[in-house]
Amino acid sequence: MTLTEKLSFVRPSADPKALGEAGYIPGVPRLGVPELRLVDGPAGVRLPQPTTALPVPVALASAFDAELARRYGQVIAREGKALGQDVSLSPMVNTIRVPQGGRNYETFSEDPLVTAKTAAAEIEGIAGEDMIPTVKHFALNNQENNRSEVSVTIDDQALHEVELPGFAAAVDAGAGSVMCAYNKVNAEHSCGNNALLNDILKTQLGFQGWVMSDWGAAHAPTDLTAGLDQEMHWIGRQQSFFGAPLDAALANGTVPLAALDDAVARILGQMERYGFLHGERIRPELDLAAGAAVAQKVAEEGAVLLKNEDAALPLTSATTSIALIGPTAKHPKIGGGGSAAVIPAFAASPLDAISSRADAGTKVSWTSGIPESGTPIPTDALSPASLLDSTGTAPLAQGKNVSYTGKLTVPADGTYSFVLDAPLGYATLRIDETSIAASIQEPATGSIRLTKGGHSVSFRGLALSATPTTMNLTWITPADGAAARAKAVEQAKTVHTPVVFAYDNATATADRDSLSLPADQDLLISEVATANPRTVVVLNTGSAITMPWISKVSAVLNMYYPGQNGAEATARLLYGDINPSGKLTQTFPASDTATPIAGNPSNYPGVENVVTYSEGIHAGYKWYNKTGATPLFPFGHGLSYTTFDYHGVSAKQENDTLTVRLTLKNTGKRAGKEIVQVYAGPSAELAVPQVERKLVGYQKVDLKPGENQRVEITIPLKEFSSWNTATQTWELGTGNRQIFVGSSSANLPLTFTTNISEMRGAAG
Repeated sequence: MTLTEKLSFVRPSADPKALGEAGYIPGVPRLGVPELRLVDGPAGVRLPQPTTALPVPVALASAFDAELARRYGQVIAREGKALGQDVSLSPMVNTIRVPQGGRNYETFSEDPLVTAKTAAAEIEGIAGEDMIPTVKHFALNNQENNRSEVSVTIDDQALHEVELPGFAAAVDAGAGSVMCAYNKVNAEHSCGNNALLNDILKTQLGFQGWVMSDWGAAHAPTDLTAGLDQEMHWIGRQQSFFGAPLDAALANGTVPLAALDDAVARILGQMERYGFLHGERIRPELDLAAGAAVAQKVAEEGAVLLKNEDAALPLTSATTSIALIGPTAKHPKIGGGGSAAVIPAFAASPLDAISSRADAGTKVSWTSGIPESGTPIPTDALSPASLLDSTGTAPLAQGKNVSYTGKLTVPADGTYSFVLDAPLGYATLRIDETSIAASIQEPATGSIRLTKGGHSVSFRGLALSATPTTMNLTWITPADGAAARAKAVEQAKTVHTPVVFAYDNATATADRDSLSLPADQDLLISEVATANPRTVVVLNTGSAITMPWISKVSAVLNMYYPGQNGAEATARLLYGDINPSGKLTQTFPASDTATPIAGNPSNYPGVENVVTYSEGIHAGYKWYNKTGATPLFPFGHGLSYTTFDYHGVSAKQENDTLTVRLTLKNTGKRAGKEIVQVYAGPSAELAVPQVERKLVGYQKVDLKPGENQRVEITIPLKEFSSWNTATQTWELGTGNRQIFVGSSSANLPLTFTTNISEMRGAAG
């Protein structure tokens, strides 16, 4: 190859076909090396056309089902290939550390085993269709606030035990590329971090593929020698370090040609591995019906029944009238914002789906409970005068920021919601130095409690394409909200069962400012439940929320962002056509102040651009076990319409595995699935820090009413190992280990002790 041809692999080009993907590499036609198109895909193929909008990854993980994750990956790959794409920028395996994290919905879990098993299966699904999977974001991109500036300080053991297992499993499963992150790790940019990329990823984990930057995350041409193989950025809108600066560095010897050769060879190696160099690629027809079937299955299997008192669910023929309340009951909440947003092939509303499923004679009505749209902010409420016209709209042009900084005067105390929309652009809103909303090519809503009088406000917008577009900003005042709530409360009094659909608006680039529902939805649910205690709540949220109304409502069904078939899945779950079987892959805190990162700004969001993972290996539920803090709902929690009995447990070590055996019985009157979870206590013979209990295995079991089944869960002995920083190896925790078996991290009815002995290769 010529130098120019080599360089074309390590920096993006404009796609002559303009298919709308995230990145494009032209290939070398004279040598028969085809072009590469890279497409966003955590929850489906993100292109400017309809594709299957899958439930979000955290819902997938909540199914605890590797085969379903494999099918999820297959849908992404088949649709991506059908639409001319070659590299899927998924899955994301970063740890859910910050409960209010803006991208928690795009990843899997706070637990490394759940993340690793789900990621590996999804990658196998993508790779099995000869599309190149990309695992991201390496590493520790676990918050969106200040993500491009923050440096993560973490100890070596916590890095290996909490964050790296998902990446290691992805590498083993066939990930062709790894995307490095915006943040720094231990003071070095992730995309120029030699210890992270060369020492850990490429040497320790044995990764043979290529490392690409997140868009705009490279910082110097010398990143090429530190392990970065390909710079990706938005062409025309960001500086390219692998453009002219790399040309100069190669010419003056600052960057050796061998580093470029290695990067190109890594990319070509994966193209060879995935069949790109074996002649013209065979692309399937787009099969949206097949995608829809998987989308609905994931939505059904990943739904988590959090509460169900007095058999409020499933709904029956006795439910003669239903009031659906909330905007997302009529306008379905499909997914989150940012790079995981997908244009759905179709999407029914819960109102239509529930009306169709309801028994004959059941009356189904709907009321918003929250104003459906904002109204323009009065011109005299902004000082100085803003660029917004009387409808709250300002034009956006590519490459030209529209920005405003001034004072917003509000007429009364209360919660104000703001609706920000930049259909073909990017826009942000801050009030009193708090990030309220970030719109990336779709509407975003944020709320803040304000006192009467003046408040600082700033907003800005930028077009993301050459097509002229607009930014629109409106608000919903406390008076607007009170009127809508009053109407919903009156409706709730007249029906047998109110079903409130609650939502949030998680997106890339911003974390939520709290765990409360936006737009006074907590107050809406509380008032509706006070009026009618049979109230059921359906959550269309991206991550953990607090529930100050939990004692008032009868049932809570967590659907997360359920994708395009979420309405049909919700209706089937509410009526018991499907028995809920999902389990939480993250702890739901009791309050904003009772979390592993609360109370100390150095834990989050950081001090002077440094965030410290002071919890170390005690991440997620392990912190709750250590501190004794009581969560709202523990990791692994999830109810069913039937009941299960655990008994007769034993274990046997064979070769490099431990097999836990128990008998599980369905003691109820409905068929149902239970996710049996196995946790291990610490080893007295292991001289490194350990957690009180860690998940080491799980299995989903499907039982008919009254059925007994002998369950066997085979666990690799490496799950009983800890990372020894001094020796830089995994060390098996031998000797007597307590084993706990049950339905969640906090409900473990079976406990016994087994001896773990050293076996050759056990520590892996």
